[in-house]
Amino acid sequence: MASKLKNKLIILALVLLVGVFGAVSLYLDKKAVETTARLDLPIYSVALPEGEKKAALTFDAAWGNEDTRTLIDILARYNVKATFFVIGRWAEKYPDSVRELYDAGHDVMNHSYDHPHFTELTSENMVKNVSHASDVIGEVTGVRPNLFRAPYGDYNAEVVKTMRNAGYYTIQWDVDSLDWKDLSANDITSRVLSKVKPGSIILFHNAALHTPEALPGIIESLQNDGYTLVKVKDMIYKNNYTMDHEGKQMPMKAE
Repeated sequence: MASKLKNKLIILALVLLVGVFGAVSLYLDKKAVETTARLDLPIYSVALPEGEKKAALTFDAAWGNEDTRTLIDILARYNVKATFFVIGRWAEKYPDSVRELYDAGHDVMNHSYDHPHFTELTSENMVKNVSHASDVIGEVTGVRPNLFRAPYGDYNAEVVKTMRNAGYYTIQWDVDSLDWKDLSANDITSRVLSKVKPGSIILFHNAALHTPEALPGIIESLQNDGYTLVKVKDMIYKNNYTMDHEGKQMPMKAE
């Protein structure tokens, strides 16, 4: 009788042990999925070292070209370098402007070839589309982009993962000027200055009606407040980083 009871207790202990290990395994698998999901976000902003005040001006170029030269002149006046995300078709149509942007020291990065919704594409077609745009941009500048911004800001984890595997950092923004809505210069300025913080990525568009009018005041205010305005590639972490749930890129903490 004692022997049978002992065997039953051993079996019960084994069952409980398997259950515990199973629960731990499920928990770890869940945490791994959550960690992966956080990594499969675009970079909205960057966690900077304490006391460092940087922000990045970015411009999406997909349609018109009427104010590109004006934007270049304004940025030059304040010695600011920016990042322009251009679509391949725009680069094909305005190669001289692409070259002017690059020669002025700005980064010309990838905004797709023809501005589709990437969440509606297969991974293969995403890569083909972005590679086509990089071919066009690289032909003009001599440098292939390594930053990508999804058209319409439309992404999912598959888009970010596919772009990462293709060699691109996917860049979003945490400050939207809404200049494409033809807001007044004052409204654009107030909106941007009220939202910007260290590590912010600010979204503008070329060919937006009032952006050239708003831009000087925005730059002056940020510089007077101690900000250095940099290109996105000079602010993000290239390796050993993680993401929080809001898309803020952070350096990995040393073990």
